[in-house]
Amino acid sequence: MRLFVPTIMKLTRSAQTRNHTMSQKLEFKNGKKLKNKKYEKELRKLQARLCHLQEWVKHKGLRIIIVFEGRDAAGKGGTIRAITERVSPRVFRVVALPVPSDREKSQMYVQRYIAHSPAAGEIVIFDRSWYNRAGVEYVMGFCTKKDHARFLEICPKIEKYIVDEGIQLIKIWLEVSDQEQKRRFKARINDPLRQWKLSPMDLGSRSKWFEYSRARDLMFKATDTKRAPWHIVRSEDKKRARLNCIAHILNLIPYKTVPRQKAKLPERSMKGAYDDRGSLTGRKFITERY
Repeated sequence: MRLFVPTIMKLTRSAQTRNHTMSQKLEFKNGKKLKNKKYEKELRKLQARLCHLQEWVKHKGLRIIIVFEGRDAAGKGGTIRAITERVSPRVFRVVALPVPSDREKSQMYVQRYIAHSPAAGEIVIFDRSWYNRAGVEYVMGFCTKKDHARFLEICPKIEKYIVDEGIQLIKIWLEVSDQEQKRRFKARINDPLRQWKLSPMDLGSRSKWFEYSRARDLMFKATDTKRAPWHIVRSEDKKRARLNCIAHILNLIPYKTVPRQKAKLPERSMKGAYDDRGSLTGRKFITERY
């Protein structure tokens, strides 16, 4: 199935030592956008596999964390929705934390994130994560340089602890080009259905493109470890990015199909039968406009 060969790169230490290798690999190829019909067909197949994964995670009591980070407007939200659309929110739990409260600001930085760690049989998806400190907080001046350096130093140790505790940690970075990000931001400005996605931080990221790039590179250098590597998704075409990302995640988590007993729908019992439709007469029903 050629579509599922992931255009996702796993960073390695050796790759970081080669001059310009990263920038060359991130050159996006111009190609046709994936058609909706093809996308929906392939997405349904992948979502069926996610349902099998869900049953396996519950059956084995697995604990998994998936971190989604990336450029603003790179498609994190749409990818997360594609993953969670057909599965149980009790198993696939999405965590998108707001700005920290005054109390949380006085805690250890990672404390409020660790509190959302998965229990047995859960997959926790972080829509943004503790890596805020490596990105937006650092670039926009919400933390000191000392705080930033300290975070990059201790983050691999914290993630080692998470992995050593038996939690599988998957870190996804969605990368989009300058031109495509600009196009998506303009679309948000002009579309009332998408204007809620715009924030002062998003607009600020446009003028600080290279600052965010340097922050990303520092983050990769410090936190791309053997135990918790980064996986980069090319996101010029959102539909392809979603499919490739889901396929890649499925390949990272070994699972089997859990046998299910075929359900049999019982007949309705007529014991105590009465006109349960007629008993609603006179109640307030909504106006049927469609």
